[in-house]
Amino acid sequence: MLKGFGTSKKYNPLLFCSRELCFKKPFGAVATDEEIEITFPVSVDYAAEKVDIVLRQGECLTKFTLDKLEPREGYDIFHLSFRLKKSATYFYRFEITRNKAIAFVGKAEGGLAKIQDWLPEWQLSVYDESYRVPDINAGGVIYHIFVDRFATDGEILPPRYGVLKEWSEDVTIMDSDGAYRANDFFGGNFKGIIKKLGYFKELGVTLIYLSPIFESSSNHRYDTGDYSKIDAMLGGEEGFTELLEVARNNGIGVILDGVFNHTGADSLYFNKFGHYDSVGAYQSKHSPYFDWYTFQKFPDLYECWWGITVVPTVSRKACGYQEMIAGQDGLLRKWTKAGVAGWRLDVVDELSTPFIEKIHAAIKDECSDALVIGEVWEDASTKYSYGEERGYFRGGQLDGVMNYPFKKAVHDYVLFPDASLFIERVTSICENYPTMSLNTCMTLLGSHDTVRVINSLSKANVKDTTKEQRKAYRLSRAEYDKGKKRLLLASCLQYFLPGLPTIYYGDETGMQGFEDPLNRRTFVEEKADTAILTHYRRLGKLRSENREAFKSLFDGITCDGEVVFIKRQRFTLITNPTKAPYALSGVFSDYLSGSAVGCVEGQSAVILIDFC
Repeated sequence: MLKGFGTSKKYNPLLFCSRELCFKKPFGAVATDEEIEITFPVSVDYAAEKVDIVLRQGECLTKFTLDKLEPREGYDIFHLSFRLKKSATYFYRFEITRNKAIAFVGKAEGGLAKIQDWLPEWQLSVYDESYRVPDINAGGVIYHIFVDRFATDGEILPPRYGVLKEWSEDVTIMDSDGAYRANDFFGGNFKGIIKKLGYFKELGVTLIYLSPIFESSSNHRYDTGDYSKIDAMLGGEEGFTELLEVARNNGIGVILDGVFNHTGADSLYFNKFGHYDSVGAYQSKHSPYFDWYTFQKFPDLYECWWGITVVPTVSRKACGYQEMIAGQDGLLRKWTKAGVAGWRLDVVDELSTPFIEKIHAAIKDECSDALVIGEVWEDASTKYSYGEERGYFRGGQLDGVMNYPFKKAVHDYVLFPDASLFIERVTSICENYPTMSLNTCMTLLGSHDTVRVINSLSKANVKDTTKEQRKAYRLSRAEYDKGKKRLLLASCLQYFLPGLPTIYYGDETGMQGFEDPLNRRTFVEEKADTAILTHYRRLGKLRSENREAFKSLFDGITCDGEVVFIKRQRFTLITNPTKAPYALSGVFSDYLSGSAVGCVEGQSAVILIDFC
């Protein structure tokens, strides 16, 4: 029997929905040369004579005519099977011919077909049939560490340049001269991370993702000084090798942050301040590194990331630099061979496609199971930057990305309940990304670049405050309770959506903070909100003990009003962001509380076992 899809009250003679296998098969993205099957029912009352599908790739249009089959249940059935040879992002619509006139069919809400001019097209992502993504990490959990602020143990070395603070002190937001140099250090190191391995295991963590660890003059280390040296303050090469080994013995992999779009101005290569025993690009046009950078007026006017002069941009044509990073004896091969489980590529959309491909090849040559994840803030399947259409998920570039679209969908749903919009946003990404790539994406609620999640969800009004005031600001009890309640709900969605749930250190303990660097304070486990921490441990245990259930797409996502249901095998997550309780059809066992429940309280979630 043909399935109805909640068409509008106005007459709609079409049933096609891109998200139902009875109409489009397979679901979502497809491989090159994979059979694509379209079944397009049109009410017999509409008297359609012909249906064409118009496929667009860039400005190139291709039209296929569907075969008309025998009518069924009051619908004329039009059908097409076809294959595409080229990996690309395609878009499609339909045209219906009747009485010598053409009606245009586009995409309405929910992937449904609707006869109307100027509707959006459907997207069809096509990746190379040889594209493979490692599934060894599927179903796992990532813990994101800002290394200087997470934990310390053993000897603490002073910074090369800057100030070493006590762990209990607050971060610096401005020096006495009004500048921010990110040169206040707290001494977080590899030994401190090793000390916390038991903590990670209690959270169900399978991968830890470290902020940059190579020698730099700042606490964030996104301004690399020397790629050949792991920062001595962190423990150097010996300390990092120990971390890799101990983590591996505990079943935990380590992902590194690859910052390859820019270096530090205070670096071996640029050497603006003369701190290195080298002839840097800033010092001489005859420097071996001069062509790595672009000068508008030598030496003080040069291209830099977002106009920030401490991070000069590396030219997209700097062959010597690319060889140092991705060459046969380069950085990537060295540390991947040593056991690094993957790399997160900072601002990947600013790297050239050939360089990304070199990076991917170098990593995969050393370890096919190592992850390559890019920092992308938008839908990565339609990303266009620097005059290039990006083919991140077509093969030879990325395994996954940081899934910021999911982050926004979750935040908006929790704060401004609209279940239909939430499902639309989530399902669109699921359609646009290859499923194997989606399962390798970081599913995050916050990062070192965003306001702390509990602050964001509290809706604390700091619009008219100064940064100094935001530094001193602590959520009121009412604000904290709001943020906490919403965080518990949001984290359930984070763990049930596709991908690798990624915890930004301290979010699991209720850490507060607004924008950088207020979101990068020191971690103190003893100050944890035990209710939030216990909640995250339960979610981690759920995934670690039922990993197969979380290795792919969910088995279903639906809603009733603003209440969302996500099913994964025998577990069903029910989220209720409204203030009113939502009654269930009976009494069921809730995994989170360990109790029997007959309703989902307002602004909360339950995880039911064997719920139908």
